Amino acid sequence: MAKQTRRESRTRRHSRVREKVRGSAARPRLAVFRSIEHIYAQLIDDDSGNTLVQASSLDVRPATASPSPAEPQSNAKKSERAKTVGAMLGEKAKAKGIGEAVFDRGGYRYHGRVKALGDAARSAGLRF
Repeated sequence: MAKQTRRESRTRRHSRVREKVRGSAARPRLAVFRSIEHIYAQLIDDDSGNTLVQASSLDVRPATASPSPAEPQSNAKKSERAKTVGAMLGEKAKAKGIGEAVFDRGGYRYHGRVKALGDAARSAGLRF
């Protein structure tokens, strides 16, 4: 049997997690996706199929940044931007009246940027 690539391993882990994790309107699913440069998070109501709240590192721009999306967003480290995204998501969720969520790490290990986002969302008042 051939060795699996990282992508194949993550896809299999993600499928196992998604079998068990389901969001609702009262307790939506906090889905995390990370690319090489950015991190994205959404609160999703799986019953109706709607995204309730979203935040990404694309939203994190310094005051002097140019509007071009091709340029780097910030000189901050990726984990620092993930903390900012988690805090933004927690604040947006609180503004919409969402206090609890189910954490879907998207098949990624709970460390680094994913952990930074989760911890920042918790400190902003979101429970999971």
